[in-house]
Amino acid sequence: MTGGTGGPADYAVHAAALCAGAAVWLAAMRDPGVRRARVLFVDGPAEPWRAWRSWPPLLGAGRLVVERREWWCVPVAVLLAVLGASVLPLIAGAVAVPLVRRWVRARTRRRQRERAGDTVAVLCGAVVGELRAGQEPGQALLAGLRECAADGEPQAGGGPGGGAWLGDAESAVLAAARFGGDVPAALRQAADGPGLGGLSGMAACWRVAVDGGAGLAAGLDRLGAALRADRRRREELRAQLAGAWSTVVVLALLPVAGLGLGAALGADPLRVLLHTPGGLFCLAVGGFLEAAGLFWACRIVSGAETL
Repeated sequence: MTGGTGGPADYAVHAAALCAGAAVWLAAMRDPGVRRARVLFVDGPAEPWRAWRSWPPLLGAGRLVVERREWWCVPVAVLLAVLGASVLPLIAGAVAVPLVRRWVRARTRRRQRERAGDTVAVLCGAVVGELRAGQEPGQALLAGLRECAADGEPQAGGGPGGGAWLGDAESAVLAAARFGGDVPAALRQAADGPGLGGLSGMAACWRVAVDGGAGLAAGLDRLGAALRADRRRREELRAQLAGAWSTVVVLALLPVAGLGLGAALGADPLRVLLHTPGGLFCLAVGGFLEAAGLFWACRIVSGAETL
């Protein structure tokens, strides 16, 4: 590749790369909840092309794209390697795959913890309802666990929905509630799971009600209200930090926009960065500063979320 004004073939390559990136982004960002609501609540004949969605190979490919997002780095690296005629993008893509996998898994674990905490609040409300309807505490807990298992959706990687959302301690909780065992001890054991710390408060309420004769429904009602208030506070804080996260994303994409602008002007920035000593030096320093800036900005915003 040479400098100067790009010809029609260069513009065609850049346009094809832009269209491919837009297609991948749209496929990744499409909300499954919107699709489910559209299927359930929108009347009308189904389009013929929707039948292709049930084709097993297509379903398997879509599941692979969603569950293995870190491998998106590979086609991007291959595209940059072809456009820049260099192996450096391939090396960068190979390094980026484990880093992106670690980030995706950390994000998934955080969401699972939040879902588990929300399920504990739902469990408190369900048990309170059963107790006020006249059920025994053990039967009320069993009914609440069944309701939480029925309402939750199965999550990839062992999420809190669908069934064993209490983890390995679920069988102990069910046995204690069904056969009159030590329910507080079983709940405290289950509270060690990620996002299930609210169960320790539930165990304390249960212990006070058994030993001191206090009302279990009133204690669980206050506990559920506290958990719901904590969830609302977390959602409000996340909404307030949305602008900060948007700023981080925009700053991270500025170098990419600069490369695209340089290519549109015919400056051939990939050749300069990948095939000249000064370009390689600028690429190394810029990449280090970009990574350091993103890390620092993410630490600041994530620290604000945990306050």
